[in-house]
Amino acid sequence: MYIGSYPSTSNLKLALIESQDLNLARSWQLPSHQYANRASSITPASEAFLSQIAVWPLIDSTRLQPYDHMRVWDGMDSSSHISFSSPSPPIATMTENPNLQRALLQRLSELPPISIFDSTKVASIDDGPSPSSQDSLNLSSYPSITLSSGQKILARLLVGADGLNSPVRTFAGIPTRGWDYERHGVVATVKYSGCDVFNGNRNGVTAYQRFLPSGPIALLAMPGDYATLVWTTTPGKAAKIKSLADEDFVAMVNAAFRLDNVDLEYMTGLENGQTGELNWRCSVTGVREDESCIPRLIENVQEGSVASFPLRYRQADSYISSRIALVGDAAHTVHPLAGQGLNMGLADVRSLTKTIEYTVEHGGDIGDEMYLDRYNSEMWMQNNRMLGVTDKLHKLYGVSWGPLVGIRSMGLKLVDQLDPVKIWLMKQAGGIET
Repeated sequence: MYIGSYPSTSNLKLALIESQDLNLARSWQLPSHQYANRASSITPASEAFLSQIAVWPLIDSTRLQPYDHMRVWDGMDSSSHISFSSPSPPIATMTENPNLQRALLQRLSELPPISIFDSTKVASIDDGPSPSSQDSLNLSSYPSITLSSGQKILARLLVGADGLNSPVRTFAGIPTRGWDYERHGVVATVKYSGCDVFNGNRNGVTAYQRFLPSGPIALLAMPGDYATLVWTTTPGKAAKIKSLADEDFVAMVNAAFRLDNVDLEYMTGLENGQTGELNWRCSVTGVREDESCIPRLIENVQEGSVASFPLRYRQADSYISSRIALVGDAAHTVHPLAGQGLNMGLADVRSLTKTIEYTVEHGGDIGDEMYLDRYNSEMWMQNNRMLGVTDKLHKLYGVSWGPLVGIRSMGLKLVDQLDPVKIWLMKQAGGIET
């Protein structure tokens, strides 16, 4: 998209291959009181990039929700917490993934013609044909993509943005390293109780995250009274939570932000009746409803919005090979606890397009590894650091051993008192240059 809009690269021929029907994405629309259950936290750096390529203004702003406060605490020690504040720019802005996808497609339609093959799968990827004579052009190093329609495309540069099980990465023979977390992320769209929790004010909005031994649970605000839930837990617990009646599902979410882990374990084991159990336990333990500490009570869950997905850690050994570049989940897969997955993918795209622009301006071959290494050198280590941080946080807060809980609680309390450190952490997470 950036490539098609920049003078030095606007003459490159571009093709997009997508297995899904993009007309569904172009026409996506939900009522104002419903939100997609797959939403992303867009950092200031990602927002700046989307603005640069003229996509951000095309996103439906009525369905965006910036948040400028964040509270994170340890589920094993409620006194151990850290709070972040950043009124301008906000810490991040929540958007539904389909809202962003629709804007991207609209922007594509405004650029010079791009060959789009949607509702089309890649049947195979092979090396290009060998020259038939000494005078013939040698295209044997070019990837040859055969589509499900039978059409063939030769690429000077094939960009794999094709997910965790990337066929492009497989063709290139690039290995990956990592593991499955044996955790699932449960997502849903939920509604806060009360009337207009933010009173129409987009300022002063807080995101909440609590680290439980089985994984973190987060509520990220959407416009009005709505929020996106992301709850990391074991596959068995995820299946149980998803199977609950709506009122008991809501009770479990409210309990996860209020009760001790032993209470949660007991409630998860119940076949039903979590609503009554929560009310009784809150009355006994004297839970104080304070929005500076915990989110407002959830009132209901949007019908059909509860889903889950497995969590994994993956990092490709390299993001490039000859005439190949990998971006997004094809290159790396990160734990969602920091909300960095989409932002890392957008950073990949920004870096790769700058690399292509540089190559064209210097008369180089955009598929040459020598030039592509600029992208790999910039992004591999940067992403590896983020992958390492999220992985270590997951492991650190997955331990309930008393002495370690005490040590990490002391560390978190200390960092919460060091404003310069917190500012640095926010800039790192937001992709803001220091």
